[in-house]
Amino acid sequence: MSGADRLRWDEVYRDMESADYPPPDPMLFDYTPPVTDEAEHRALDLACGMGQNGLWLASQGYVVDLLDVSRVALLRAQAEATKRGLRDINLYPVDLDLHELPQNFYEVVSVFRYLKRDLFPSLRQTIRPGGRILYETFNRQYLQLVPAFNPVYLLEIGELLGYFADWRILTYAEDSHLSRIVAVKPE
Repeated sequence: MSGADRLRWDEVYRDMESADYPPPDPMLFDYTPPVTDEAEHRALDLACGMGQNGLWLASQGYVVDLLDVSRVALLRAQAEATKRGLRDINLYPVDLDLHELPQNFYEVVSVFRYLKRDLFPSLRQTIRPGGRILYETFNRQYLQLVPAFNPVYLLEIGELLGYFADWRILTYAEDSHLSRIVAVKPE
């Protein structure tokens, strides 16, 4: 991403400043492992936007890293975390073209409405053995709803499953214009 991308996304989130804070994605409720001990459990909300998914993960006992290019979005996430009394969050304004993810670090990685194909190897490596990815984004069928959408940012049908075919698949669906997967990394 470039500085122009950051400015564009800052403007998108600035336009949403008066909107209600969004709820977390329901897929998290069904597929996030519960924290049952005092150990530190780490989660990543990648391209988090206003961080609603990451804040929900923090409310469940995870230490969460929220990464996004938009500082405006991250400030909204920080304000909401403060309002809710959540402390185990780290906010990082990063360009995902330049940011390196740590290896075998996270138990849960959530990615919603974001696609950068060359990040899939890093996503696979950043998850600890036995950890999981929750990923949902638009596929090519989205062009039926928004014909002007850039197809570079749309998954092919079946593509998402291919990135995690050697993992244990908990759920996989191609519904309407969305592709989603929850997969567990082999131990």
